[in-house]
Amino acid sequence: MRFNNILSAGLSGLAGLSLGMFPTSILASSAVPWQKGFQPAVTTVMEDVNEFHDLLLVVITLITVFVLALLIYTMWKFSAKRNPVPSKTTHHATLEMAWTIVPVIILVVIAVPSFKLLYKADVVPKAEMTIKATGNQWNWGYEYPDHGKFAFVASIVQDADLAKWAKENNVKNPKRLLEADAEVVVPVNTTVRVQVTSNDVLHAWAVPAFGVKIDAVPGRLNQTWFNVNKVGTYYGQCSELCGQLHGFMPIKVKVVSKAAFAEWVSEQQKAAGLEPLAPQRRDVAKLYNSAR
Repeated sequence: MRFNNILSAGLSGLAGLSLGMFPTSILASSAVPWQKGFQPAVTTVMEDVNEFHDLLLVVITLITVFVLALLIYTMWKFSAKRNPVPSKTTHHATLEMAWTIVPVIILVVIAVPSFKLLYKADVVPKAEMTIKATGNQWNWGYEYPDHGKFAFVASIVQDADLAKWAKENNVKNPKRLLEADAEVVVPVNTTVRVQVTSNDVLHAWAVPAFGVKIDAVPGRLNQTWFNVNKVGTYYGQCSELCGQLHGFMPIKVKVVSKAAFAEWVSEQQKAAGLEPLAPQRRDVAKLYNSAR
């Protein structure tokens, strides 16, 4: 959906202000200078990605060492000095079977966990809530369809405004190029479905700590999911080259307790002029009973 610019700007500001009620997050996950390895995993998908990465690292290291040792041995064994008369061997059936069967076994060892991980990441389990993320040049629009369809736009906090914004929002050590003026807020230990699309060009919604990256394609609705097991603030960026300001489309997700999330949703609904969902359901029940 294409958001009305005036309404989106207003809701974005309200979303940012309402987040002030949350205390400083327990964990803030983003890349750090000279980082080695991935960001700490906070979903089961990312934990499986880490395990698969470790498996591949072992396999690749063993293959590299074996091939290097084989090259050194071959250079020594079959050097011109040791073999003045070249060998006329044309084939070796056992060796040929070995170098065919062993790579097949290695590929199977890699393929089994790879397919399991792909299936787990791609198939969305029964979701407890849904968020719609829409890529725009150069920001992200968000909608909560399960909570009254309130919406807001999250844009980067410019360098010139970063210090002032951090002071107003009680953010210590703000992260340049990663802070957004509105945050996606979700409850901890909750399966969240994210529907992703774009209003203009290709974008990609990605949060490394979640093990999530999915393309935002104009005219198409893709979906992914996550279930975060730790309260905290997590950062991502648009991960599909989308134009001049591609590097200025941060993604900021705040994971809070379920009670804090319910309070935040109530604030957003009030700001958007929406009725709370529970009373709406009770009103429908009353109308149904009166019709009988």
